[in-house]
Amino acid sequence: MTSRRMLMGVQKYLALMTALLVGVAGAQTVELRILETTDLHTAALGYDYYQDKPTGEFGLEYTATLIKQAREQKRNTLLFDNGDLIQGNPLGDVAARVAPVQNGQLHPMHQAMRPLRFDGATLGNHEFNYGLDYLDRVLKTSPMPYVNANVLNPDGTNRYTPYVVQRKTVYDTQGRPYILNVGVIGFTPPQIMNWDRAHLEGKVKVMDIMESARKFVPQMKAQGADIIVALAHTGINRGDYVAGQEQAGAELTKVNGIDVVLTGHSHLEFPSATFKDLPGVNLQKGTINGKVVLMPGFWGNNLGVADLKLNFNRATSKWTIADAQGSIRPIWDKAAKKNLVQPDPQVAEAVKQAHERTLTYVRGKVADLTAPINSYWALMQDDPSVQLVSNAQTAYVKAALSTTQYKNLPVLSAAAPFKAGGRAGASYYTDIPTGTLAIKNVADLYVYPNTVQAVLVTGAQIQEWLERSAGQFKQIDPSKKEPQALVDETFPTYNFDVIDGVTYEIDVTQPNRYNSKGEVANPNARRIKNLQYQGKPIDPAAQFVIATNNYRASGGGSFPGLNGKNIVLQAPDETREALVKYFTEQKTINPTADNNWKLTPIPGATLLYVSSPNAQKYLPTGASLLRTRDDGFAEYTIKY
Repeated sequence: MTSRRMLMGVQKYLALMTALLVGVAGAQTVELRILETTDLHTAALGYDYYQDKPTGEFGLEYTATLIKQAREQKRNTLLFDNGDLIQGNPLGDVAARVAPVQNGQLHPMHQAMRPLRFDGATLGNHEFNYGLDYLDRVLKTSPMPYVNANVLNPDGTNRYTPYVVQRKTVYDTQGRPYILNVGVIGFTPPQIMNWDRAHLEGKVKVMDIMESARKFVPQMKAQGADIIVALAHTGINRGDYVAGQEQAGAELTKVNGIDVVLTGHSHLEFPSATFKDLPGVNLQKGTINGKVVLMPGFWGNNLGVADLKLNFNRATSKWTIADAQGSIRPIWDKAAKKNLVQPDPQVAEAVKQAHERTLTYVRGKVADLTAPINSYWALMQDDPSVQLVSNAQTAYVKAALSTTQYKNLPVLSAAAPFKAGGRAGASYYTDIPTGTLAIKNVADLYVYPNTVQAVLVTGAQIQEWLERSAGQFKQIDPSKKEPQALVDETFPTYNFDVIDGVTYEIDVTQPNRYNSKGEVANPNARRIKNLQYQGKPIDPAAQFVIATNNYRASGGGSFPGLNGKNIVLQAPDETREALVKYFTEQKTINPTADNNWKLTPIPGATLLYVSSPNAQKYLPTGASLLRTRDDGFAEYTIKY
């Protein structure tokens, strides 16, 4: 009888324990939050160094407040940066060129980020702009681990740590601790080999993003990664993926084992209506093909937030994702034009010295300016901001080639408007007043650390170069009376090359000859009309030297005939240095465009052009303000 009672007691105990275990298993849910910054481009502060004034529209000091708020809301939080960190404004240039970061020193952006305790980061394409030696110096003192899986040494080994599997203590909804192994892998666009050929050729090579993902993700799972986060410095691709392409964010969601994809590079936002028609997208959940994807803009104007609900199965010792939600949190209310959060003073304190050094540098005088410079109308007429860059490039290349075999060839110049609104917002225009021309203004005219290069081309190639550039415009129907949008906002303004030294018209009633990939789409289409050199139709067989930059000369932008093989000058100087030299020699600058190009008039048509409200100060003939939009831009109509 006693044995029977004991047996019944054991059975009751086991049943109770089983019930408890089942109950515990049912409650084993971990809420994990993953935060992303991307494309900060040295915007530690909300400070516009070009206009030399504070702004609340961007800056890590504001994003930091969102980061701290997000952490207060969720106990289990990870924070990652997705690249393009160390280049982008004069603060980054000073840290690389004027007062370079030395061995053992923290880069100013890492100084700003260290208090925020980032869990990891990856390399963007702009990390390579200042060369590998400088990048290595910066990475040695980084306060967080860096991962990159697709940049290789010449022998095929990984130049950087391809991935890490981090052992994290997380807590379930009942406060009980667990170990979660978080795999983190990083990628950068293979196009860095074109964009920074001068720094990288012969020193590294780059794998296709998807090839490297398929190689390393299984290794990460084999090493115990419970979840895998891809730090993918790449945009969100549309259509079928082609090996080696620049954008791969959506394609990465198809890799078995990757759970979250943090994207960037293209300075867009996801989730947003921009991608509403992309296959597999769920904007309400912030997912593509069922996996969270984030892209929080640029310069710290948004924080990416991914919230995962993880369930732990004791029987299999495996974690599964029960639910996932992605979103982005802005720092700025575009409609009300005000901040949504206050800046975190800790960030400003961390970069105080670097900021002051930058202000001293950018305020240095270069020359006197007799008239204002602006880029408000640079996409519809010849523009002084572009003209000055061309003048400086032409002078530099002529001098550099004066003792070479190319000394007697005509030197032309290709330059594009960099600050022309678009994705960067209604304040992203050059607007330099009459008076002192300072270093900050030079950096405003030319925002990238490109170097001067020159290429040898024929007259026929100049025609094709300009045809590709004319993709900046939409096709206009001359029979329509209602206003028609002139500018294709999906076409980057830095690819709208104006070639100075020739004259031409752009007939936007014609279809584009080239598609967005730089491929001939309409073989019979010709937008470039009346292309002339010295008042005569250009000779298709004649040779010319065109002054440009390392990005374009090496194939950046997919321009026909530009692949790095026809470069005749690879100068060590940055374009900004050429500008400073030119302005200093001139002493007094009269910024007047020579009007070497124009849009072919379309009688009876009305064009719709988007610019800043400040563009009203410089209205061209036939232009009038239509309205000011909630996003800060203004719409103008133009009639011929």
